[in-house]
Amino acid sequence: MAKTYEISDCPVARTLDLIGERWTILLMRDLLLQGPRRFQDFLTSLPGIAPNILSARLKSLEDNGLVRRQLYNDRPPRLEYVLTDKGKSLGPVVKAMREWGDKHT
Repeated sequence: MAKTYEISDCPVARTLDLIGERWTILLMRDLLLQGPRRFQDFLTSLPGIAPNILSARLKSLEDNGLVRRQLYNDRPPRLEYVLTDKGKSLGPVVKAMREWGDKHT
């Protein structure tokens, strides 16, 4: 079960409930910078992420309307993950985190 801050009157806490788990913001980063990604693409770009964790994070992002699965091949069926408009709207947040990290770390 995903952790939650359970602070419904705080927009920061509600946002962290969606994207605050380990690896999640890096998945969003990859989708924002590189576009649609396949499961294997994430495993390659995020060394150390376990496949079961990746699957859980992608499922959570999908359940929360930030990404959707899209069929890119019928035979055999192959899926890729793409950002929804809601997911794309996190672009400025990820950009700000990147700029802050460049400046302060």
